[in-house]
Parts: sequence; C-alpha cells; structure tokens
Amino acid sequence: MTDAEIRDCLAQLSARDLDDIRFAQDQIRNFAQYQRDALRDVEVEVEVEVETLPGVILGHKNIPVNSVGCYVPGGKYPLLASAQMSVLTAKIAGVPRVATCAPPHLGGPAPAIVAAQHLAGADEIYCLGGVQAIGALAIGTERIAPVDMLVGPGNAYVAEAKRQLFGRVGIDLFAGPTETLVIADETVGGELCATDLLGQAEHGPDSPAILLTTSEALAQDTIRQIERLLDILPTGAVARRAWEASGEVIVCDSDEDMLREADRIASEHVQVMTRDPDYFLRNMTNYGALFLGPRTNVSYGDKVIGTNHTLPTRKAARYTGGLWVGKFLKT
Repeated sequence: MTDAEIRDCLAQLSARDLDDIRFAQDQIRNFAQYQRDALRDVEVEVEVEVETLPGVILGHKNIPVNSVGCYVPGGKYPLLASAQMSVLTAKIAGVPRVATCAPPHLGGPAPAIVAAQHLAGADEIYCLGGVQAIGALAIGTERIAPVDMLVGPGNAYVAEAKRQLFGRVGIDLFAGPTETLVIADETVGGELCATDLLGQAEHGPDSPAILLTTSEALAQDTIRQIERLLDILPTGAVARRAWEASGEVIVCDSDEDMLREADRIASEHVQVMTRDPDYFLRNMTNYGALFLGPRTNVSYGDKVIGTNHTLPTRKAARYTGGLWVGKFLKT
C-alpha cells in the first residue's frame, strides 16, 4: 500500500477509533519495552566482562532478526489487535524491517487493520491474505523481498503453510483455535463464568471452553447461564457450536485437584476466580496467559492491557510461551 492509500484508510476512522488504537498501542509498547529491558547482554567489556578462567572471556549478545513478516487475520472480522501484538513487539525488539499482510475485508483493505499496522510502525503493508500471503512473505515475489521470520495467528491453512515453511524461515508458534479455561469456586456466580467462557467460544466453532470448579452448584448454574446467554447473544450461533463440540465442565475435589487438571489441559487462556488465585500463580506451569481475579477478563489481554495475545494452543503451553520481544532476538 502507498502512503496515500494508508492515509485514506486512516481518514475513514473516527477520532475515537484512532485514539483507542493509540491507547492500546501505548500499553503494548510499554510492556514490550519492560520485557526488552529485562534482557541484558553479557558483554566482553572491561566493566562487565565474564572471565570464567584466567584469560577465558565469554559473552553473549541479543541480536534482533533482520526482517519479519507479520500476518494479520481479518477475513471474517478485522482483527486489528493482532497487528499491534506482532508489529509493535518486533519493533521494540529492534527488527529493522517489518512487513505486514492482512486479507481484504469487504472488497478492500480493512481501514482499522491498516491504521493499526501503520501506527505500530510497519515498514511495508500489503493487502494480501491466506496461504498466498504466507508464501509471498517467506519465499518472496517480484515486489516483496523474503523475510527471515513469520509471526501471527491465522486459520488452519495459514497454520499449515507456516508449518511447511518452518526451517526455511523462523516462526513464532503454531496457533490453533482460541482456548479458554476458567478456574472458579463458590466465590463467584455462574453468570460471570458463563460470560467469560462464551466470550472466547464465540471466536469460532472449534474453540474449546472449559470450566474447572470445586463447586457442583456453580457447575450447574454455569451450564444454565450458558444456555440462557446462547439464546440472546448476537454471536450465539457460533458460540453454541463451540460449546456443544468442545465445552466441558469438570468438578474437582480441591484446589490441588484443579491445579493438576489445569496443567494437564495446558490452556491458552486461564482465568482464575477463586478465594486464593495466587495459589495458581505460584504453582501452575502450563498456560499461555494467566488472568487473576474476577475483575481480570481475558479480553483485556487480547486487546488492550499490554500483554501479548499470540499464545500457545493445543497443549503447546507445555513447552513454549507466547509471542514476546525475546522471540525476535537471537542470543
């Protein structure tokens, strides 16, 4: 896209839309900068040199990848948050060239996605989606120079394209359908649990949504509330398919039992609404992102508070975290 085309997209958005995008980007940029600052080089310099034996001086550097391709899904809905999560994080890591691809929406570039890409600092913006976008970024075309690394979520075809290209280029992770796990006890009600489960189930018909609880009364109430909400939610048709295919309610004997189940499930998003949420913060090992307390909704992390929403799915949380500044650095 040319500068004029980008400006035209920005002109289609309201001042409030642009302010909201800038606000979210400020939070994401801020947290990414904290992450980058936590990674220090072990340099071969007099002040901080590491001499492991007399005359043996060692060090390491964190060097950013030279070029990254960020895929932004947007065929059904313009998912501008995905642009912010990948482009901003790469730029804070110091990546010199960031190219972005997002599919056309309603016959042309999605203005909100273009604004998010541009304001996040993308160096090249392409209106191109699907497998062909992944191929163009990784292999190159007459107009697009190939990149060294591919990041960003997408549908099953995009995920498979990234899998086949892994090795030729680096990737962030294999992103499957959105997953959510709610861990709750009798300190919260079924409507809150149902709302938070369906808030992720509505992403697609194959999105798992699971409740772990020590309260059989809460389990029954949550199921009732889900059935009530599915009849009135505008996204009810999609959420119902996900709930009927992949929804679960598991009643456990204790917090220790819920902890074991949660680590077995290794969910992408884990929301803890119990009397002692810090117990799970201290002891859980397998999760993409952890949201503590009834005031902390998964959607905050997906959109605006600054943590990254490109997270491990399909039990990949057993061996990797999500997208962050460190993914763009070679140590």
